[in-house]
Amino acid sequence: MTDPKRLKSQELLSMGHWETKAEVLDVAKNQKKLFIGIPAESTLQENRVALIPSSVATLVGNGHRVVVETGAGENSNFSDNAYSEVGAEIVHSREEVFNADCLIKVAPPTLDEIELLHPNQMLISPLHLPYLTENYLIRLKQKRVIALAMEYLQDRDGSFPVVRIMSEIAGINAILTAAELLSTTGGGNGVLLGGISGVPPARVVILGAGVLAEYATMSALGLGATVSIFDNNIYKLMRLQNRLGRKLYTSVLNPVYLEQELVQADVAIGAIHSKLGRTPIVVSEDLVNKMKPGAVIVDVSIDQGGCFATSEVTSHERPTFKKHDVIHYCVPNLSSKVSRTASAAISNILTPILLKAGETTSIEQLFFHQQGLRHGIYTYKGCLTNEYLAQRFQIKYTDLDLLLTANI
Repeated sequence: MTDPKRLKSQELLSMGHWETKAEVLDVAKNQKKLFIGIPAESTLQENRVALIPSSVATLVGNGHRVVVETGAGENSNFSDNAYSEVGAEIVHSREEVFNADCLIKVAPPTLDEIELLHPNQMLISPLHLPYLTENYLIRLKQKRVIALAMEYLQDRDGSFPVVRIMSEIAGINAILTAAELLSTTGGGNGVLLGGISGVPPARVVILGAGVLAEYATMSALGLGATVSIFDNNIYKLMRLQNRLGRKLYTSVLNPVYLEQELVQADVAIGAIHSKLGRTPIVVSEDLVNKMKPGAVIVDVSIDQGGCFATSEVTSHERPTFKKHDVIHYCVPNLSSKVSRTASAAISNILTPILLKAGETTSIEQLFFHQQGLRHGIYTYKGCLTNEYLAQRFQIKYTDLDLLLTANI
């Protein structure tokens, strides 16, 4: 018998190399296949759709089931045939769509639609604060659904991806809309936003220095307007100037400076976003009253309540109203004017989230490990988990982290 102490190193390394080994089985992860429903929107002149056909093709290719209500994509120029060709099921009954485990809407569900929801269903939709009522939240709680607000979903860096991409669209759209409203046919004073040789350009005041303000500023400057930007975040003002590569008139929200600019402004853009709850009102009704007759306010913050005291929710059907001789444009879903582009943008954000959800064994596991998704949840299986909404409507608040820990 060979003495192990006298074995050479090469022999030690090769010992057992030719011995029969146990077979290792490739065990697949227990993935969760999703049942996703995309209903047709019927409120707020909503023209967007949550998932476009190319995204549906990706989801179906990964084994998920997608049901689309007939006509859901028509206003974004996506036909039923385009969806069926990539594997979606086209149904004519809204009840069939609402049977899905994951329902995705680009407009908040109506009270009638809430009645079609079922317990443990995941609802992904915007949360329009101006329309929100206590009864609405109570009905959602009673249905015991997991409701996520699109505008509160966060990335790992703390940014809001849906808000960001919609802000890019809305920033450009806000300036183009304001330019039309300044015209005589638009009800304004017949002012060209950019001006021409020998005629000074229009003056644009933008409240906020985030993504929406950045794209609005680029559009206004591109048309030749004079732009002033107000925000209390100095870092955002610095970032905006660096991104645009030029010096701009910037200021904190100082009442004196703000009044000086607004009374001379032809256009005022509300571009302030609140991380939680309502957007603060930074322009009083008295200050709006001092603005030029025929001036235009485009309050893009209206989906969170608006940052002008005189703002009231309008629609694409009747988008404007006049108050103190100032034209107000306060449509919450401004990006719906370019519905095909906006639908593709939303779909690009939601598709990776849905694919990630399909890789987990339970939805609770997904939320537990994804803080950004947790930030978007406002009702969870019968509990209100958004502290701001609980305080606003005097409804009991429950910490979401505790609920998830208890379920896992």
